[in-house]
Amino acid sequence: MTSETLDLTRELVDEAFAERVAPDPELLRTCMGCGTCSASCPTGTAMDYTPRQLWRLMDLGLKDEVVRSRTFWLCVTCNACTVRCPRGIPLMETMLALKSYAVQEGLQVPEGLLRLRDTVTANHNISGDPNETRLIWSENLPRIPEGIEAKRGAEVLYFVGCVGAFYPRVYSIPQSFVQILERAGVDFTTLGGEEWCCGYPLYAAGMADRVAEMARHNVERIREMGIKRVVFTCPSCYYAWTHLYPNLVVLDDLQFLHATELMAGLIEGQRLGLGPVERVVTYHDPCDLGRKGGVFDAPRFVLESIPGLELREMANYGENALCCGGGGDVEIAEAEVTGAVAARRLAQAQGTGAGILVSACQQCKRTLAEAARKARVRMRVMDLTELVWRSMQNLEIANARRGFGISNNSQDRPASVREDEGR
Repeated sequence: MTSETLDLTRELVDEAFAERVAPDPELLRTCMGCGTCSASCPTGTAMDYTPRQLWRLMDLGLKDEVVRSRTFWLCVTCNACTVRCPRGIPLMETMLALKSYAVQEGLQVPEGLLRLRDTVTANHNISGDPNETRLIWSENLPRIPEGIEAKRGAEVLYFVGCVGAFYPRVYSIPQSFVQILERAGVDFTTLGGEEWCCGYPLYAAGMADRVAEMARHNVERIREMGIKRVVFTCPSCYYAWTHLYPNLVVLDDLQFLHATELMAGLIEGQRLGLGPVERVVTYHDPCDLGRKGGVFDAPRFVLESIPGLELREMANYGENALCCGGGGDVEIAEAEVTGAVAARRLAQAQGTGAGILVSACQQCKRTLAEAARKARVRMRVMDLTELVWRSMQNLEIANARRGFGISNNSQDRPASVREDEGR
C-alpha cells in the first residue's frame, strides 16, 4: 500500500464514473470513511489503495487513478467488507464491477485472467484438460459406482466442479463423497463430460457476461436427465447455482444442496453409520459457503456427530471467519498474496491446538494445505467429506473386528492403521 498525494487540479475528473460503474452509486456515496472495509479486507495490506481510499477516488471521479490501481484485482471476493459495512454498501460487487469495467475497456487486465477466459471458453473447464475426462478421479476408486455418469432419473445429480474433477491433490474429495452416497443408498449420478464449468471463476474475474452460456448448458443437461436435486462439494459452484444462475435461467423446479447439508440430512435420517475418530479438529468456513451462502450449521452438525471428535473453533469463525486467500482468482493474478492470506488463517488454526484443519471446499483445502507445506506445519488439512468417509470406514473396521472377536485396543491394530490415525 502506497502513500501518495494527488493534485486534483491536474487530474482529469469524470464525475459520472461512479454512476456508470458502481452497482449502487447513491449508496456508495454514503460511505463515511470509517475504514471497516479496509480493516476487514484480507488482502488490504497488499493493495496500492485500501478499499476505503478506492471508494473515495471513485466518488471524486478520478477514473484514471482508479483503473490504474491493482486494488480490485486483489479482491478475493470473501464478502467480509459488505457484511461488515455499517452503510450496507455492496462493496464486493463494486470491486467486481471495476474488474468488469477494466475487462470491457481492455485496461491492464492480468494476463493470467485472460488465459483463464480463453481456457474456459475453449475447454469448458479451468484446467485446459479434455472435458470428456471429467471423471478421471473415479478411476482410482476400488469400484466405480454403477450409474456414475449420466443416469437418467437419478435421485441426485452430483455436480463435481472443475477443481475436484481435474486437480489430483483434491481427487479424494469426490472419491470420498461418491462412496458416502453409495453406502447411504443414495441414487446419484454426474454429468460426466457434459458438465461445464459453473462460470464462477469468470464471474470473479469480471467476466460475468460469459456465465449465461454455461448456466444454460448445465441446466439443460440436468433437465434432459429428469433430475430435480443437485448437490455440490464445491462452494463456488454452489454459490453460482444459487446466486448467479437465478438471474440467468429458470430454476423453479430444481433444488440445490451443498454436500455438508446432504450429509447432515443423511445422518439425521440414520442413513450414515459413523465410527470413532479420536482427534481434535478445527473448522474453516469457506467464504462462498458460509458468509456468502449462509451455510454454517450443517458442517458443524456433521462434525459433532462423529464419535470421539473434538471441535475447537478458531478465533474468527462463522460469519467472521478469515478467508483462506483462494478466492477471487487472486492466486492466478498474484500467487504470493494468496499465500500470505493462507498463512494467517493457518496460524489461527494452529492456535486451537487441533491436529486436523477441516474445511468443506476443494479450493480451501488446496490453499491451506499448500500453506501448511510451505510453513512445514504438522497439521493435516482435510475436507469434511474425507473425514466422514474415514469415520464410516472406522465403523466398518470396528464391526469387522468384533465379528472376528479381535480387540479394538489400538496396540492390536495394524501399524498402517495406527499411523493413519496419528496424522
